[in-house]
Amino acid sequence: MKLKDILKEAEVLRIDGEPDIEISRIYYDSRQVKGGSLFFCIEGYRADGHDYAASAVEKGAAAVVLRKDIPLPEGVTKVFVPDTRKAMGLIASAFYGKPSEDLLLFGVTGTNGKTTTTYMIKSILEQAGKKTGLIGTIANMIGSRMIPAERTTPESPDLQKLMRDMVNEKVNAAVMEVSSHSLALHRVIGCTYDIGIFTNLTQDHLDFHGTFENYLAAKKKLFEQSRLAIINVDDESGREILKDLECQYFTYGIYKPADIYARDIEIMVDGVSFNLHILGGKISIVLSIPGIFSVYNALAAAAACYAAGISLKDIQKGLTSIKGVPGRFETLDTGTGFSIILDYAHTPDGLENILKTARGLTDGRLVTLFGCGGDRDAAKRPMMGEVAGRYSDLCIITSDNPRYEDPVKIIEDILPGIAKTHCPYKVIVDRREAIEYAIKNARENDLIILAGKGHETYQIIKGDTYPFDEKEIVAQILGREKV
Repeated sequence: MKLKDILKEAEVLRIDGEPDIEISRIYYDSRQVKGGSLFFCIEGYRADGHDYAASAVEKGAAAVVLRKDIPLPEGVTKVFVPDTRKAMGLIASAFYGKPSEDLLLFGVTGTNGKTTTTYMIKSILEQAGKKTGLIGTIANMIGSRMIPAERTTPESPDLQKLMRDMVNEKVNAAVMEVSSHSLALHRVIGCTYDIGIFTNLTQDHLDFHGTFENYLAAKKKLFEQSRLAIINVDDESGREILKDLECQYFTYGIYKPADIYARDIEIMVDGVSFNLHILGGKISIVLSIPGIFSVYNALAAAAACYAAGISLKDIQKGLTSIKGVPGRFETLDTGTGFSIILDYAHTPDGLENILKTARGLTDGRLVTLFGCGGDRDAAKRPMMGEVAGRYSDLCIITSDNPRYEDPVKIIEDILPGIAKTHCPYKVIVDRREAIEYAIKNARENDLIILAGKGHETYQIIKGDTYPFDEKEIVAQILGREKV
């Protein structure tokens, strides 16, 4: 593909060199560069891609997209742009032939509920006979084929290539989690969403966005790229988004007037049932995931699929056939008199949602084991402590992914919040030891919540990644096969 052709969608300040050269590949990581490629100089938080441009040229890059001038060997074409991340997204979309336009594309954004909502949408679409791709936190999927996911929303060249692969493999529709980081960093620029979905907004990622207002502003960007929006009106930020929407929309909720809503909700130990009212129609739903948050996720998925022309019958079958999502309120079979639930909850609101549900599911103690991630929003740490202490009979405070931070310091940030509640707690820095303590000291009918890691099978400590699969760890401690 000619360089000049894939630059048409991007804002280019000037080109030093030959714009008519052939580009066979695009890269933002100089270690991957091969001959005839285009290299993007991305300015990150730990490194500046401009510092690696010469290395990329040595490996065969024929052209470089950059924001500032740097010395490069003669014969290399320089493409100057005002924003290399934005340019990368638009150029990647063009390079891969704008694949989002060949898919029925759903984008789900919000603090909590993104993963489960995408799985529900995928189940409904497949029930309707559509081969469906999925892009998200747990894994990427082309139909039933699993592809490991490195981040919630891939970098734009990886995302566009993945969608092109989906189109090539006859995928009809795709549903993806759209993180606030990806919106702020232009990873999804160049994508056209048929339907954008907003779940909720609570405190998270303020280390990156700075303020809650900036966090909301990032989420709003999804709807600038969406043909139709699905908005949770029970959420204050959802109502704020509605004020500025320029596209068509449907609303969903439980307590506020909405186009799609739930009534006759019954939360049970093994799930939740309700009647789903959708623009004059009504279907009964039984989900195998308990909790009011499951109802919200189902409403979002149903509204999005109905807007896409999926029948109520397929929506009903698609939702009721969901047997759970890995690491999302996932019950582990312990073979004992106590229960263990694994959940990814790592925000105050997410933790509160699962603990509220768990509180009604146990006749014994509610024991909550959790920590907070390092190099992330520190302001939520005491809030997490307070939420855990408010609903639990015992808290075990431990590590999550401390990354480059001192895990002891992270725990110290949590303690003032839990101290407000007077809930008994124990600090065990090593997470495996903490899980073993919880299990060895469990009583009959206790419910243990392992919060924060969910589907993750690793732990990041001092920048290094170690294997850490909580299902395997629980099984080892109990002397069982993987639960």
